[in-house]
Amino acid sequence: MSATKSLPPVAVDRAEDGAPTPAPRPERSPLRPVTPAVLLALALLLPTAALLADGGWPQALRLDLAPSLDSFADWVVDNRDSHPVFLYFLLHLSNTATDSVDAVHGLLTGAGWAGVLPLAAALAWYAAGAGRKGVGPALIAAGSLAGCGLLGLWEQTTGTLALMLVSVAAATVLGLLLGLACGLSDTAQRLLRPVLDTMQVLPAFAYLLPLVLVFGIGTPSALITTVIYAAPPMVRMTSLGLRGTDAGVLEASRSLGSTRRQRLWTARLPMARAQLFLGLNQTIMMALSMVVIASVVGAGGLGESVYQALKTRDFGQGLTAGLAIVLVAVWLDRTTAAAGARAGTPVGRRAAGLALAVAAAGLAVGPRLADGWPAPLTVDIAAPLNAGVDWLVASVYQDVPVLGGSSVWAGNFTTWVLNPLNDGLQTLPWWSVLLAAGAIAWLVGGRRAALTTVLALSCTGVLGIWSKSLYTLSQVLVAIALTLLTGFALGILTARVRTVERMLRPVFDAMQTLPQFIYLIPVVQLFNAGRVAAITAAAVYALPAVVRVTAQGLRQVSPGAMEASRSLGATTWQQIRDVQWPLARPALLVAANQGVVLVLAVVVIGGLVGGGGLGFDVVKGLTAGELGTGLIAGTGIVCLGLALDRLTQPPQTSTAAARR
Repeated sequence: MSATKSLPPVAVDRAEDGAPTPAPRPERSPLRPVTPAVLLALALLLPTAALLADGGWPQALRLDLAPSLDSFADWVVDNRDSHPVFLYFLLHLSNTATDSVDAVHGLLTGAGWAGVLPLAAALAWYAAGAGRKGVGPALIAAGSLAGCGLLGLWEQTTGTLALMLVSVAAATVLGLLLGLACGLSDTAQRLLRPVLDTMQVLPAFAYLLPLVLVFGIGTPSALITTVIYAAPPMVRMTSLGLRGTDAGVLEASRSLGSTRRQRLWTARLPMARAQLFLGLNQTIMMALSMVVIASVVGAGGLGESVYQALKTRDFGQGLTAGLAIVLVAVWLDRTTAAAGARAGTPVGRRAAGLALAVAAAGLAVGPRLADGWPAPLTVDIAAPLNAGVDWLVASVYQDVPVLGGSSVWAGNFTTWVLNPLNDGLQTLPWWSVLLAAGAIAWLVGGRRAALTTVLALSCTGVLGIWSKSLYTLSQVLVAIALTLLTGFALGILTARVRTVERMLRPVFDAMQTLPQFIYLIPVVQLFNAGRVAAITAAAVYALPAVVRVTAQGLRQVSPGAMEASRSLGATTWQQIRDVQWPLARPALLVAANQGVVLVLAVVVIGGLVGGGGLGFDVVKGLTAGELGTGLIAGTGIVCLGLALDRLTQPPQTSTAAARR
């Protein structure tokens, strides 16, 4: 259910309907042979630069765009009810979004719980291939939705489902169209790839800012934001599936005289079925996570319950709503995964008729039984959860013998780690920061990575947010360090001990599905509002992805290499250090890259709990209607994300598209 990147495949260029041609060699950095010398030079340069020059970005190199953006926002507000663009296009788009969600919500509400449960079960049973294969997914579907009712959140669940169904349908159609373009055209691939990379690191709050300005608070902003946020996985997986079509099949199809369109419909798309369903699965997970964040602008549903819990620090209410979201995610994940595993196996008409009959019977009987979930069939778990958290906070917050308590830990961590790191970054002159970041990026990813890193960081200075960007960067670096240290250790343990993997798998499944807001509630109670709470929540949120990618990479190390090291008498630690670790370097870089993206996302949301920096400005721009402040801060976060992404991503080989 995670949205993590898969390990980089071996690149194979294709031409003339997939005929393989040699793949180009990845870019090699000329600085690699002198890596120790470069690092030593940087170690000497940075302290010297801090002593000889003042920190900060030169005022002459700044552009103040906030007044212009605020003026544009005022113009939009003044003309929203009269300008032709709004009246004849955006207004219709807004009305269509609202009507679509209201219609689906009306159908779900009218069907009642007794109608929705059989419908979901029948759909899952049919999607999994009917028969015995479909029993498991059908039970999961019915049980997951019933669990939402037992938690007393049936009404909120239907609201979330309505927004989910409409947004996923729209995001899937949009993703398929763009994915077809990327899969069939090199030009489209080159144009869209940087856009998709930017969308990956763009904080979710930043998507909301311009749409709230145009459409206001409510369903249209939430729906359109969710569609934009959830479409990239479908684009990437569709393109990957089309470009990975077997060359022999395409050659055989072309030799039989098929046209390009016929090869697309009869060969490429059927053979890409697994990737298409995986893209759908990831789109659903992305949409579900965004639906929760969109509650800030009035999306309602389960996300609203989580957001209200964050504002009141009600961990029980927040986790209850989060568990309902997990149940919805499990249902949708298992249904789409079962459909993808079926791999085009046909289902008989009898099974289709049975599934249709069960769904129709449920929809016919459901409205007659009850309008909502029966109150006697609900369980209140919020009170015991809050009692448990209160006991934990009372036990570890302060006056703990020898250790002091979480409040003391937070203060010491701020004093001895966060403040010195931030002060050090702020003291360094701007040119030394750019030089150091560019040199490291060159060593890791080559010239293009270095250029992208330098330009991205320079953009934060030009926008006048250099100091705030470094303030946020200090938090991100600390959170990444905590995440990678813990994640790599657990990843090694998971890769080598199957029992640990089986124990951690369900825990990580739930952690990767819980809304980001949930992580903020307990850490705020333990550490108080501030940077430590934001960093802790970010590190915990990013941990499952790092562990899983690390374990996957270590397991994929050649068994022959492992056996050879054992035959030479290598110890367990020597095997890890000298064999698995070097051979799994691409996977480890992917794990670090995923950690950066996920940490950055939560550090931004940490602006809600006193994290400060760019995250605070993004939240302020959204909640206070300050478009200029919010968009500039959002752009700064994108720049930080791009720079950190290039610092943790090795150069990739290019893949030429097949000529249809």
